[in-house]
Amino acid sequence: MGGGAGDARRSPIPQAEEFAIHDYEGFGRAPLSEYTPLEQVSRLADFVCDHGEDLAGMLLEHFGGDLESAQAAFEDYAGCYDCLASFTEELQAECGEPIPERLARYIDYDAMARDMEMSGDVFALETGPQDVHVFWSH
Repeated sequence: MGGGAGDARRSPIPQAEEFAIHDYEGFGRAPLSEYTPLEQVSRLADFVCDHGEDLAGMLLEHFGGDLESAQAAFEDYAGCYDCLASFTEELQAECGEPIPERLARYIDYDAMARDMEMSGDVFALETGPQDVHVFWSH
């Protein structure tokens, strides 16, 4: 008997041949299959518990199921905003010169946000109507 997924050598059930996962509830979009190794299931469960089912699942989907990349994304987490334009407005306020009130209404933060996303500077995941999680792409 090999040591791959479904291996039941350590099972408390005598003569067990394999295990299988038939219920993925609570894992969101996490990449689970019937024979995902239990160590991987445990790591995915920790990630989902730490970051919530929606965000964890979306990050895993964004990174093609690569848990290490999804975990590393939090090193460049910019925060949660009501929209991506709010992020660019806050970024400008923190990094730039103050904009005179009479000019501020002419700044298109939606366009700035779109440009940042399209250029690959950031990516955003929307988990709710006003819950946009922004990550720097480095």
